[in-house]
Amino acid sequence: LNPQQYEQMKLGDWRILIALGEITSALLFLFPKTNRYGAILLSSYMGGAIVAHMISGISIIMPSVVLILVWVGFYLRTPDFFKVK
Repeated sequence: LNPQQYEQMKLGDWRILIALGEITSALLFLFPKTNRYGAILLSSYMGGAIVAHMISGISIIMPSVVLILVWVGFYLRTPDFFKVK
């Protein structure tokens, strides 16, 4: 998002905290030991981004695509997670 979109969503004061949360979640997602936690946090983050975009009238395509890529990446990296034991 650009600064104008953050202001449009009334999140201008939260930009740094949002960015830190996104970076932390992405780093957790990258490492195999914390992959599950990163996937959960990124899913939550992207869900919130989709809701914020919907409320503000901004297109939800980008956060939706990122969310799908997180899920696909998680499945490809840990397919055993989805098997019923």
